[in-house]
Amino acid sequence: MYHFLGRCPISVHPPPSRGPYRFWWRAKNLKGILEFDADHAERAWTEVNVEAATLWSGEPERDDHLRSEDFLDVGRHPTISFRSTKVEPTARNEYRITGDLTIRGMTRSVALDVRYLGQCRSPFDDTRIGFAAITRINRHDFGVSWNADLRDSGVVVGDEVFITIDVEAEAPDGKAAG
Repeated sequence: MYHFLGRCPISVHPPPSRGPYRFWWRAKNLKGILEFDADHAERAWTEVNVEAATLWSGEPERDDHLRSEDFLDVGRHPTISFRSTKVEPTARNEYRITGDLTIRGMTRSVALDVRYLGQCRSPFDDTRIGFAAITRINRHDFGVSWNADLRDSGVVVGDEVFITIDVEAEAPDGKAAG
């Protein structure tokens, strides 16, 4: 069993077609576990939690708004979570992982397209594995409906949100898990 490292970046951004702006937020505190054996990937499972208040874009006013009731409402819903329910190989080292994503206390099934990046022994003498994943969700499915009109045309926030995950996990005993 592997444990996710807390510094794994998760990028969340609205599509570029809804206005001239694109924002990225990153999560600093990700916690979770992963059971993965490359030879039997269909048996893999994962459970991940992100402290919603740790999402940051580097712009304090935007980050405060993201954490407010208009978006994540971190005061009442401090955690974003994902728990896998199915893993399907789609190509060599590529998978579709379906699971339950919970944002603002609302749980919806989502599918992640995942690429296994490999396993290695790190310079810190532990075993690590890496993955990259993408998905898109409709923010309204999670009760996030705030918006504002732009002066010229369009709206500030599109309905779809693209999520990109680059994650690294390590075996707790330093040896390959699985």
